[in-house]
Amino acid sequence: MHELGVVFHVIDNVKEVMQENNIDRLESVTLSLGKVSSVIPSYLSDCWKWAVNKDEMMKGCELIIEPIEAITFCEDCENTYDTIKYGKICPHCKSEHTYLLQGNEFIIKEITVPS
Repeated sequence: MHELGVVFHVIDNVKEVMQENNIDRLESVTLSLGKVSSVIPSYLSDCWKWAVNKDEMMKGCELIIEPIEAITFCEDCENTYDTIKYGKICPHCKSEHTYLLQGNEFIIKEITVPS
């Protein structure tokens, strides 16, 4: 399970932003997470809950995960399709000359401070 390492990396990055901006508490962190990013959202959430409660600056901070659909582009017929449903082979023309347009992202999208 690499999700714990991912959580520690996110927390380190968020704490750096907090220090640069003189922020002492956070309400939430929003991540944009591609559906084929190799990170399992439920594991990530569980690791987050454990990790933030071990750190005084992050205590109680909510994790919000916004999924990004996996979309593949076919170079032969120039159509896009659902990667998870069809994989590497284009459902329109059966070509294997395809590549992932989106869906493997892992982005810290937003940090929210209490009002």
